[in-house]
Amino acid sequence: MRLDGFIARATNLSRREAQHSIKEGRVRVNGQVVRNPANRIDDAAVTLDGEPLKLPCPVYVMLHKPAGYLCATTDGQHPTVLDLLPSGLHPTEPLQIVGRLDLDTTGLVLITTDGTWNHRITAPNSHCTKIYRVQLAEPITAEAKAILQRGVMLHSEIKPTLPCHIQTIDSREVHIKLQEGRYHQVKRMFAAVGNRVVHLHREQVGELILDPLLAPGEFRHLTEPEILCACR
Repeated sequence: MRLDGFIARATNLSRREAQHSIKEGRVRVNGQVVRNPANRIDDAAVTLDGEPLKLPCPVYVMLHKPAGYLCATTDGQHPTVLDLLPSGLHPTEPLQIVGRLDLDTTGLVLITTDGTWNHRITAPNSHCTKIYRVQLAEPITAEAKAILQRGVMLHSEIKPTLPCHIQTIDSREVHIKLQEGRYHQVKRMFAAVGNRVVHLHREQVGELILDPLLAPGEFRHLTEPEILCACR
């Protein structure tokens, strides 16, 4: 990592301000003044004006998303899921939303500052499992269930969905387990077999299950075991 990037991440300074502080001789690496912002550092001890610096710990958050909130960093019309988090949760790193839920969809949303962790969960080739509880407008038929579980061709797509698993709760409510995350996938899948999703709620991503103690709009930090087993 470049020295200026390290200082910017470890403080509230911008990259340009970090560069100025380095060129002014205010930064020491392993006790020695370094004036080159592009200097590479690994596990070196870095100080600014004599104060030791360290990178903040990454943030890993589980949020119970209510309806009416967008999975976006900013929006001019609707509140976003980041509005449900305290502003000082992580002052030096941008928060990333791990995957998306529609405006009217509720349930588990993961938020992090760890881009590698985010990619491991959301990359298409990870096939990270997602489980949704789906309320339908019409009773689901055995034929429709079989078609969906085999894989169905969605409108404007060039290949069918991957096989999935559907567990019937009652005639108009099911659990569906997917290993992909196409645009509006659950709603489009049921539309493809002549049904309509009335309500959609995500209960699980990988090994992470929405904490039943979290009310809509509430969040908590993930435990170390949860972070490690998020999608395996």
